[in-house]
Amino acid sequence: MAQKNESVVREFILMAFVDLHQIQIFIFLLFLMTYIICVLGNLAIITVVKTERSLQNPMYFFISVFSTLEIIFVSVTVPKLLAILIAQNNRVSFVGCFTQMYVFNSLGVTECYLLVVMVFDRYLAINNPLHYPTIMTHTVCVGLAIFPWIFGFSIILIPAIFTAQLEFCGPNVIDHFFCDLAPLQNLACSDAFISSISTSSAAIIDVVLPFFIIIGFYVKIIITVTKIKSKDGKQKAFSTCSSHIIIASLFYGAAIIVYVKPKGSNYDKYLAFMYTAFTPTINPFIYTFRNRDVKKVFRNSLNRVMRPT
Repeated sequence: MAQKNESVVREFILMAFVDLHQIQIFIFLLFLMTYIICVLGNLAIITVVKTERSLQNPMYFFISVFSTLEIIFVSVTVPKLLAILIAQNNRVSFVGCFTQMYVFNSLGVTECYLLVVMVFDRYLAINNPLHYPTIMTHTVCVGLAIFPWIFGFSIILIPAIFTAQLEFCGPNVIDHFFCDLAPLQNLACSDAFISSISTSSAAIIDVVLPFFIIIGFYVKIIITVTKIKSKDGKQKAFSTCSSHIIIASLFYGAAIIVYVKPKGSNYDKYLAFMYTAFTPTINPFIYTFRNRDVKKVFRNSLNRVMRPT
């Protein structure tokens, strides 16, 4: 991501939520608690899946990978935001800004396609249960888990390079709480048309395409489930998918609004809160409170702790 010689900007200033300066302390405490809950909640899921033998299957393997991704994803933006809110440390270097932008968007694409992998796993389990154990071997699971990371960090190179090659001669104030493609393109002195087109095109491949793939899988899953005669069988099939549907809806809903039209607006930073902090925080609770297997493990663990010696 080479910087052009004409660019005179050496650092950017993140405005974050300066328009809400009256409640800066409240926002700081909100994001701090959100970050702590997100990290601890997802760490709890990773630990439980790793240590509990009954949860060592493909579905929970992908959930643990997803929890790991969520911790990294939220750590790219929230710590800097906390520094801005509490210490007014709102300056970020040119290289640091583009690094954050690249890593953040790469992780976002990784999450989009990891959600596809997770619904594909549920599709195989429900639509092809007899062959599922032989298809979803450990090697296949690892390969499917690695693919979104490779794809995400590769495809974002294109809009990231086009954006970094723009001329930045001032102003250098970003009305956001982290460095992102559209806010940076809006600051460019040179024509950002190609950069914007590359961002929109990437968004279609990175966000819209996996969204429709997920819808296609769920249509087939619903058709299969409706053919199940047993009421308990239907309920069990739907319960394994309901958590994923909620998470995917929240994440894709906000991401499509922000990235398919990358011109940028005053509301993007508030929508970004949904997929950068809110969704990663509620994920552990959705996966535990709506999953009978995980709830059973937590109850058994709690009983062992509370049991008198």
